Amino acid sequence: MKYHLGTEGTFTASTGSTTKVYLAANPSHLEAVNGVLEGVVRAKQDRIDLGGAGFSVLPLLIHGDAAFAGQGVVTETLQLSQLRGYRTGGTVHVIINNQVGFTTGASSSRSTLYSTDVAKGLQIPIFHVNGDDPEAVAHVAELAFDYRQEFNKDVIIDMVCYRRRGHNEGDDPSMTQPVMYSLIEKKRSVRKLYTEALVGRGDLTEDEAEEALQHYKSELERVFTEARKSDGQQSSATQVAGLERPESQMEDAGVIIGWQTAVPDKVLAHIGAAHTRPPEGFNVHPKLNQLLDKRSQMSTDGAVDWAFGEILAFGSLLMEGTPVRLAGQDSRRGTFVQRHAVLHDRLNGAEWTPLMYLSPDQSKFWVYDSSLSEYACLAFEYGYSVERPDALVLWEAQFGDFVNGAQVVIDEFISAAEQKWGQTSSVVLLLPHGYEGQGPDHSSARKERFLQLAAEDNMIVAEPSTPANHFHLLRRQAYQRPRRPLVVFTPKQLLRLKAATSSIEDFTSGTFQPVIGDSSVDPAAVQRVLLCSGRVYYDLLAERSKREDATTALVRIEQLYPLDAEQIVAELDRYPNAEFVWVQDEPRNQGAWTYLITRLPAYVPVVAERGMRVISRPASAAPSAGTAKVHQAEQATLLEEAFAR
Repeated sequence: MKYHLGTEGTFTASTGSTTKVYLAANPSHLEAVNGVLEGVVRAKQDRIDLGGAGFSVLPLLIHGDAAFAGQGVVTETLQLSQLRGYRTGGTVHVIINNQVGFTTGASSSRSTLYSTDVAKGLQIPIFHVNGDDPEAVAHVAELAFDYRQEFNKDVIIDMVCYRRRGHNEGDDPSMTQPVMYSLIEKKRSVRKLYTEALVGRGDLTEDEAEEALQHYKSELERVFTEARKSDGQQSSATQVAGLERPESQMEDAGVIIGWQTAVPDKVLAHIGAAHTRPPEGFNVHPKLNQLLDKRSQMSTDGAVDWAFGEILAFGSLLMEGTPVRLAGQDSRRGTFVQRHAVLHDRLNGAEWTPLMYLSPDQSKFWVYDSSLSEYACLAFEYGYSVERPDALVLWEAQFGDFVNGAQVVIDEFISAAEQKWGQTSSVVLLLPHGYEGQGPDHSSARKERFLQLAAEDNMIVAEPSTPANHFHLLRRQAYQRPRRPLVVFTPKQLLRLKAATSSIEDFTSGTFQPVIGDSSVDPAAVQRVLLCSGRVYYDLLAERSKREDATTALVRIEQLYPLDAEQIVAELDRYPNAEFVWVQDEPRNQGAWTYLITRLPAYVPVVAERGMRVISRPASAAPSAGTAKVHQAEQATLLEEAFAR
């Protein structure tokens, strides 16, 4: 909807003073934009970079009374306000308190006296003010601003007023709030009440008041007439003239010329060596000394594991001048004790972040542990990415299963914002995914949901199977234009699997591979091609080796959307005598199967000709079995079916 479209511009006061104003694009989902706006503001502040005095951008959030009390994301966002990774120096919250939510009265929509009572636990000052008194409202606004500037904390203005016409102009609220609206019908407007007060005090005459009113009406009429004259004459590209696109959304924002994803071997060695140079007197935890030495060794000798491959991507981008921000639950250490981007002094708790000490002219690296929230935190990172096209911005779920706690952000912003508002983002979602017998709440990041939302090149969905391909994918994401969100299904078991390591040459040459073919078999002898993605590839590889099977090829689809049809065609055409089978860990009604069977035949002629079947777990209401024993039995059956003739 046009009135949900964001813009930016300059406000000029009657005194001639000016200030820049940014309006965030927002959906009808109440309060969903809260975290997004905070992320945009933090990104602006980080770009200005005034250090401890850097709260030079003021976030202003406007709420309804029912939504403020009823939507949990309000509390999630308030909880971010004083956290190191999220603070913006205080937000001014303005509640337009109509004393009703659509048709629902306060007694049915909250259990507190005031809609603002949910904020009391955070010690946020709340100003209740009569909306019929403009001077009181202005006074409270000044108080709120002064408080924010002095203490860098959130503040709430609860403007108690009413809605004369109901939820929309055609709605009749008297059917559900008859007593309230019998009173409202008798009330004079705020303008009339204030005019009478000004005239009564002698601040202006009745003639001056009437003149001001007529001038205002004539201005409204003039703008309305101009709008009607231009209606239908503008192209679709300019039909929102006057709503300028924010600078960060320009097509050339953050563009880097001549980029590539491979890096010189000396860059890898430099990043590895940085992990063996702790600050003087820093006491590394005994369990981590070996890890740091190993990272230095991997940077020159190879056998690079997943976590260090990711560190190499971050470090190389920083050295090239691209800022990196990573946030999520336990992201500094990593849920699976793998990342260790920040180390803590064993004796005094001091912190050391090796990637912050690569070179004097490197870009900034921010890595934060978040609150235990998905909705507000993912919204924040999305907003940050919208405003910082020059940065690689990543949000990581503790387990991919928990990403559905932020489903509103995925549906309203990540998948649809470009189509709705022309708003682009390159935010990265790191979603741990893998069937290792950990049960239905720790196995699936719900590939099927993201693939259902994938259309019109709105996002990239990938599941790399090697550290090097993950490295190239992240570096490509930082530089590729036009910008698109990236959803990465990251591994758990593969973090320490020796078979899932990469050589130095894999990082210093090549680029991201959307499809990885099989060079270990004779194509003419292949009777079956098993297509797959993610960790199941290594199970299939081990099973094929165990069976000494030379008639089965393994092909990995590393980028699920958009599919690289050209590479898939080139790989599958190598096997003239083979049947095609998709193998997945997930149940048949989940995972990538239903998406692929509707897409591949249209893009890949050989699949349309020969068909493709699936080997998977049976269709299931839950993502996985609840016991390790059942999981192992299902996995054995899956592998048997994959190779049985």
